[in-house]
Amino acid sequence: MTDYKMKLSDEQKAVLNGSKGDVMAKVMETMIRYGELFGADSMVPISSKYNHLVTSFGLKALGPVYDLMEKLIGAGCTSTQKFTADPRPLDKMVPSSFIQNIVFRHFMYSRQDYYESQLDKLGLLGKDAFTCTCYMDEVGNTPGQGEILSWSESSAVVYANSVLGARCNRNSGIIDLMGSVVGCVPHFGLLSDEGRRADWIVEIRTTRKPEAQLLGSAVGMKVMEDVPYIVGLDKWLGTLDDDARTYLKDFGAATASNGAVGLYHVEGITPEAVQQGKGLLKENPNVYVIDDAELQRVYDGYPVIWKNKNARPKLCFMGCPHMSLNQLISWTKKVEQGLKEAGHEKVVIPTVFTAAPAVLKKFGQTPYAARLEKTGVILSYICPLMYMNNPLSTSMPVITSSNKLRTYTSARYYKDDEILKQITKGGDM
Repeated sequence: MTDYKMKLSDEQKAVLNGSKGDVMAKVMETMIRYGELFGADSMVPISSKYNHLVTSFGLKALGPVYDLMEKLIGAGCTSTQKFTADPRPLDKMVPSSFIQNIVFRHFMYSRQDYYESQLDKLGLLGKDAFTCTCYMDEVGNTPGQGEILSWSESSAVVYANSVLGARCNRNSGIIDLMGSVVGCVPHFGLLSDEGRRADWIVEIRTTRKPEAQLLGSAVGMKVMEDVPYIVGLDKWLGTLDDDARTYLKDFGAATASNGAVGLYHVEGITPEAVQQGKGLLKENPNVYVIDDAELQRVYDGYPVIWKNKNARPKLCFMGCPHMSLNQLISWTKKVEQGLKEAGHEKVVIPTVFTAAPAVLKKFGQTPYAARLEKTGVILSYICPLMYMNNPLSTSMPVITSSNKLRTYTSARYYKDDEILKQITKGGDM
């Protein structure tokens, strides 16, 4: 056995020495090497009930991943936990052309069915377990405060760390699965008390409730991978109710994609900030003040990479990360009102609302589902990012209020009220 610096338990040493087979030994070695790169002092047991994986799409180019999965399956090295996974990349309900579908099914995600069968053998929670918002009550993968996770998916990790108070580093794909296979992860970064202390104070001085996605973008681009402690946002959020959790879902996703934030604290709102207050701050933290002018500056700085900047949008995506139940309900009311004011019966731009399969089922049991259907809005479980990865989708003028989708694709960002105007009234912005 290689002499590692970190402290290993007798059981971990035994696995490393082959007590559970060569494949498991290699998985353990991988996790140890990963931890030592970041100065981990030990390997700590995962304590969450479920895991979450970032890879859910059967890209043709992921041959080495499928080979690795087969080795794990063949050796009986399945996950110690059932797991959820990021959204599927395809849904026939989402508008796409004949040629787009050929590219999707034959050149991009041609191995989707095969990959899902591998995930099932490794411990997938169920056929409806595909979502980036696994922590939703309807989905059921909601860890408790202090639980140790082996998750990836940046928007899920930052939510679990911040809103739930769980502990997880920003892992990459495959590392998330390997941690779950061996049942432990290296102890460093956001798993440690010191790593969860804040480097920044972010003061919110806006005259109205800031747009979650825009505020998260501003914070992420400023603090990058550091931990911010946000003051003044509690004025607008009140308590950690469903509306606040939805707000923080979108805020956190933007901090994680426009920067690399894995944890934030909101004074008076998030659990560790409620319990420890400014005791979470490191000595002499940086200060970032966000007012109306700063948010406008950030918004005005977003590039528009459409070939024709004045093109009429051909598609609108809402739900990256996936929408919550209360978002679906509130947006149903907004769309109805917008259409009524415009004198239209249906949205004037093809519009897709995405949410977790379990959330869509719950929404379908409410009277709002039929009302939304009448507006022409499409409901889907798809991952908008995976849709936009198609070269033929990249050339489309797509609009969104997701800063994550804006960051990683050619989609153009608009604020919520601007999106509502475009899809219900049309016309120039």
